[in-house]
Amino acid sequence: MRVAIGCDHGGVELKEGILALLGSLGLEIIDMGTGDCCSVDYPDYGAKVARAVSAGEVDKGILVCGTGIGMSIVANKFPGVRAALCHDAFTARMSRMHNDANILAIGGRVTGREVALDMVNIWLSTPFEGGRHQKRLDKISDIEKSALSV
Repeated sequence: MRVAIGCDHGGVELKEGILALLGSLGLEIIDMGTGDCCSVDYPDYGAKVARAVSAGEVDKGILVCGTGIGMSIVANKFPGVRAALCHDAFTARMSRMHNDANILAIGGRVTGREVALDMVNIWLSTPFEGGRHQKRLDKISDIEKSALSV
């Protein structure tokens, strides 16, 4: 599995821990920055990861900013992206089971390291249930197509 990860200055510290976890799982990691705590604009890094997911260059993406809110907003602007801002193991699990989320957004300043690593592990290992949930995703895709043609 190919996973892209990106962050702004508010997520650098947590991203480093997530990178270590992803490496220990044997995943192919594409680190799209940033690499230090100097102030940067989160849309630049959110767009890099979301563009890669949207284009099918990677299977999944992980985004970290101070709250996760900005990154999730940016990512969801890209066709086919279903970015979910999660706060705990339950929301991470449900974002995969019911929403087939392909990007996980995390708040680096509001989520503890161990909680975040647990979320990432659960998110990566939880399959999409399909069934009644697929019908809902199809509706979201139809809305997205309609909005893009306006």
